[in-house]
Parts: sequence; C-alpha cells; structure tokens
Amino acid sequence: MPLSVQKRREKQKAELRSELVDAAHKLVQEEGYEGLTIRKLAKRVGYAPMSVYSYFADKQDILFALAEDAFETLARRIEEHPADDPIEALRAVMTEYAAFGLGNPNEYRTVFMTEKTKLPEGRSYEEMEEGNPAMKVLIKRVEACVAAGKLKGDPRAIATMLWTVGHGTISLLITFPFYPFGDPQAYVKRMCDFMLASLSAQDIPPLTETPVHC
Repeated sequence: MPLSVQKRREKQKAELRSELVDAAHKLVQEEGYEGLTIRKLAKRVGYAPMSVYSYFADKQDILFALAEDAFETLARRIEEHPADDPIEALRAVMTEYAAFGLGNPNEYRTVFMTEKTKLPEGRSYEEMEEGNPAMKVLIKRVEACVAAGKLKGDPRAIATMLWTVGHGTISLLITFPFYPFGDPQAYVKRMCDFMLASLSAQDIPPLTETPVHC
C-alpha cells in the first residue's frame, strides 16, 4: 500500500475515533454513565453499532478513552496557571482538578468513580501512565516543591496522597450535595490547605518498596 494512502487511512481512522470520543463525552454529560452505550453512541454519530466495535472493544475501552481525553483537558487547564511559588503552582493543580470535577459532575463520576476492572487490550500500566499528562504535571510540580525544600519525601507518594484527598473531597461534594460543606470552592481550598500543611510537616516515604519511575 502506498505510504500516502496508508497515512490518509490512519488520519481518517484517528478522526473518526476522535468523533466517537467527543460524542461519548456529550452522552456522559447529558445522561451519565448509564447513558453511555455502544448503541446510543453509534446512533449519535450515525454509524452502525458494529462500526463502533472496530474502534472500541467494549464500554470499558470507551471509559479509558474518555479518561485519557479528560486528563489532556485537565493538563491544559493546569498549565494555564503557572506560578513562581512552587506551592502556589501545586495548589493550582488541585484548584483546577476541583473545578473540572464540580463543573462536570456526570463526567467526573464516569471517569473517576467507575471501576476499571482491566487495562485496555494491548496496553500496559506504564503506557497508560505515559498517556496521562495531568498526573505528569502534578508530579512535576510536587518535584519542584521538594527541590525548593517546601515538601520532603517521595514525589510520587506525595502526588498520590494529594490526588486521594482531592478525589475524596470532590466525590463527596458531588454525591452528597445536601451535606452542609459550605461553599464548595472554599471547602476545596480548606482541604487543600490542610493536606499541604500536613505533608509539609513530615518526610513522605515511597508507596512501595520497588521504585516507580514516571
């Protein structure tokens, strides 16, 4: 097959996949996780259901595609908020993460609160992480805090603990809107301040005995 023809086909396939991911985002935003089905997705873009299966093996595959797309969006939003102070730069990560979740509750539930039982076929965890620019930005900003002496310990462990607290905070704000948290943004800031103060007071060891490289 001539290279130009192969490239055109690859480009067309990438464009169609992107169209499907965009349609999946809209379905989730409108109808939540339950509304995301292969049949509905196919109908929205005007394809036969079997055509969708040539891009995604199952619903789990679509969830990973949505997650990767969300991570790219989140990374772009974070990068729009640089700061000279490494702690403020790190705080911006948490602020944007919260804004993304609270501004897109259905999508947040779908991407971050549905069980991922297996990796996509042919993909390793390392490859998945390489495709997660949001986590890369978070770890990079944690590393800057460690280098500046603002935090101590293993950057990945610190980043994971921040993510854990951030996710827990946003999940509760989304799933228990009737609880008297007060202003959601103010509560997010309070939890962020609490976690950063706690982390700065100790030396954080790695999560596992075997080092994990970003």
